[in-house]
Amino acid sequence: MCRLVKGRVVVAEEKSPRSVVVVGAGMVGLSVAWFLQERGVEVTVVDRAGVAAGASWGNAGWLSPGLAIPLPEPSVLRYGMRSLLDRDAPLYIPTKPDPRLWAFLTKFATHCTMRQWERGMQSYRPINALCLDAFDVLTKNGVEAPTIEAPIMAAFEKAGQADDLRRELELILRSGQEISFTEIPGDKVAAEVPQISSNVELAIRLDGQRYIDPGAFTQSLADAVVARGGRIRTGFTARNLRHGARGVTVEAYAGDPEHADAVVIATGAWLNDLARPLGVRTPVQAGRGYSFTVPTEQTVPCPIYFPATRVACTPYQGQLRVAGTMEFRSPDHPLDTGRVASIIKASRPLLTGVDWSKRTDTWVGPRPVTPDGLPLIGGTRVPGVYIAGGHGMWGVTLGPVTGQLLAEQIVLGKQPAELRAFSPTR
Repeated sequence: MCRLVKGRVVVAEEKSPRSVVVVGAGMVGLSVAWFLQERGVEVTVVDRAGVAAGASWGNAGWLSPGLAIPLPEPSVLRYGMRSLLDRDAPLYIPTKPDPRLWAFLTKFATHCTMRQWERGMQSYRPINALCLDAFDVLTKNGVEAPTIEAPIMAAFEKAGQADDLRRELELILRSGQEISFTEIPGDKVAAEVPQISSNVELAIRLDGQRYIDPGAFTQSLADAVVARGGRIRTGFTARNLRHGARGVTVEAYAGDPEHADAVVIATGAWLNDLARPLGVRTPVQAGRGYSFTVPTEQTVPCPIYFPATRVACTPYQGQLRVAGTMEFRSPDHPLDTGRVASIIKASRPLLTGVDWSKRTDTWVGPRPVTPDGLPLIGGTRVPGVYIAGGHGMWGVTLGPVTGQLLAEQIVLGKQPAELRAFSPTR
């Protein structure tokens, strides 16, 4: 093995790391830390803000391996072009000049072909098959927050709007990935999900899925890491990585550095700054999602999805979490109340028994999107430094299995077959 010391490449003895610093305390980073502990590694997790402070808190919390697919696809490109003219569209792209964003979107567009999608689907299929088992490992071994089995009810105001989802489900099945679904006429939907209004003409129930309270689950995962002897250090904004006699050092803008035998960068939408010097050429762009919570007259039995407006709703602490939007802006841009208003405008006719006037927990978080729709999981060109990120909308679904497989690679020194397509240096 080689390593970089003061700009020189030198030969170093290869050995399994005994200590690892994980940069990022979201679902992905904490999952890596937990599974490293399973293999006897001492871990320290650092984060610039705190546990679940990025995209891990306010998302819809779906554990949906049946729907974890590459985002770039021909219909997405067509939809994106139409959205540029609609301020209320679920996809929002600022029109002001931003060379880095438009370079990313150009690369994204080149991957919006069926050939690229089918190739990406074959990459997702093996890791999707393992993701629920990874959650079960966590919940059976100290992570107290539950996963809840429930279907996802996809509802359509007009029956013809279901054609796109039918086509997508057929493609998913053709790829070899399992997903079970049943069509339900509009007059029977309310009997299963009373929150869906009579304006809905058709629904498709996607069975075999689960959901979580993502903030509570991520915090429970953090608590489990600490209970096993791990350290979580917040207020630590990583600035630079440096190799030396003490292994890899993570330097911060303020405060003492952290030292370990290896480092995992799991900083979500902020991945580029640390990853680019490590030979990671695939950029990550923030695709920001919004959510809020509203009370309901009756208990919500399962997640609800409105594909035509890209709104995802989830039972949440006795109420309903409503989430939507893919907003391509800086991850640190202030919350845009106009995006919240657009979600409410799209959802109000499709939901009943919801008190929109008592909205709470309004939130925005940056999903880390890659131009080819595949995450970045594995080693970099610098020995002892690994990447775990770029999962787009599937960071919750695939977080634990990412941690499980990457921990195996870090400790055993061999890349699992399921991670080959996700190499950060591809």
